[in-house]
Amino acid sequence: MNSPATLLIVDDQPENLAALGDLLEPHYRVIAATTGRRALQLAVSESPPDLILLDVTMPEMDGYQMLGHLRADPATHDIPVIFVTGRDAELDEEHGLKLGAADYITKPIRPAIVLARVLTQLENKQARDLLKNQNTWLAAEVERRMHDNELSQDASLHALASLAETRDKDTGNHLSRTQSYVALLVEALGQQPDYAAQMPWGQPKLIVRAAPLHDIGKVGIPDHILNKPGKLTAEEFSIMQTHSRMGGEAIDVAISRVVEADHSPLAGDRTGLSFLVVASMIARWHHERWDGKGYPDALVGGAIPLPARIMAVADVYDALISPRIYKPALPHTEAVAIIRAGRCAQFDPGLVDVFEGLHERFEEIAHRFGDSD
Repeated sequence: MNSPATLLIVDDQPENLAALGDLLEPHYRVIAATTGRRALQLAVSESPPDLILLDVTMPEMDGYQMLGHLRADPATHDIPVIFVTGRDAELDEEHGLKLGAADYITKPIRPAIVLARVLTQLENKQARDLLKNQNTWLAAEVERRMHDNELSQDASLHALASLAETRDKDTGNHLSRTQSYVALLVEALGQQPDYAAQMPWGQPKLIVRAAPLHDIGKVGIPDHILNKPGKLTAEEFSIMQTHSRMGGEAIDVAISRVVEADHSPLAGDRTGLSFLVVASMIARWHHERWDGKGYPDALVGGAIPLPARIMAVADVYDALISPRIYKPALPHTEAVAIIRAGRCAQFDPGLVDVFEGLHERFEEIAHRFGDSD
């Protein structure tokens, strides 16, 4: 059986409290206060009232002032309040309702009117609480499903990225390391206003999620070039360079086909594909250089999308400290020196500054995800 609703009645006149109490106690749990200060204490107790019947004219703190305190406190903001007062002027009633009162009853009270209005406000509150609980549940369910969807997307992304990596015999845990480096850089850049402004809401997370797809274009590079043990010829290197363009274009084609096949009312909206848009930027432009001497499009400086600039630092650092079939691994200190020397040439100078403050954590990640012999 449901417990009865709790009503708080507030009046500085004991006889008024007694009259209301006698009327309401057969139907509800009733608590009483003779001052606004005591009423506020009861309102924030472990068992707050479901409804407050409040006198307007009281010493120290009148009903209007008390209502202001109730509405200002998140814990009591939603408790409905009915003014019960001897003031019957229309302006008094209008003022009370403007302050947020749910109803206005004039004295002397009429029992049937009081009971009916109390019941109405309790039913309204019950409906609001039910809707609030449903909205809370729906929000939690939406969040859960979005999380499940992101897990599925991440698994798909890693599967695609791993497909490209399996053709490159030397890369090992390259995906795990570079994604972790990117996460460090993104977090640090988010604390700098200039860079934070270049990452719209939600994009930092997308950059980290999309990082594993940076070399997806390698699936289009012939094995004899991708795994050549010696130095590439000029022609072979030119072919190797095409992997960035192929990767970006492949992702762009996938986006276009999904959008074209979408016949929903939101057809053409690419918001849900934002992580692939970011992935395309990274795949296509992570070999661009700050000085414009990179590939495939020779972009210069800030024309290179920030996700690609971030990936460039992470990718080069990992390539330097990792052994390859054509070269030995460099020590961490030498890798840091090379990236430092690339400031304003190969890399965004601000990103190099951020990297310098994080390079010891880069080294920790390199050891944590080190490749087995």
